[in-house]
Amino acid sequence: MSQLMGIIQRLKTLQEQDQSGDVPSRFFELNGIRVCQVKYFGTNDTFELEVYDKDQKPQKYPFDNIDMTAIEIYELLQEENNNQA
Repeated sequence: MSQLMGIIQRLKTLQEQDQSGDVPSRFFELNGIRVCQVKYFGTNDTFELEVYDKDQKPQKYPFDNIDMTAIEIYELLQEENNNQA
């Protein structure tokens, strides 16, 4: 399974989680370094992507499309991988 498909599967799992308690979220890491966190808001079917940067405060970005969210996470992971190389 490609990395992008794995990201999409994790996002779909967020959508399927019980919405009665806290907002479901997932961290995405590379080599033990947190790259971002995604929260899913079922009431309006949106994702919030919080991007971590060691030099700045985390930035938050809203997405209403699972594919665009997955692509952004994939690109962040690839960029972090290139920075570590």
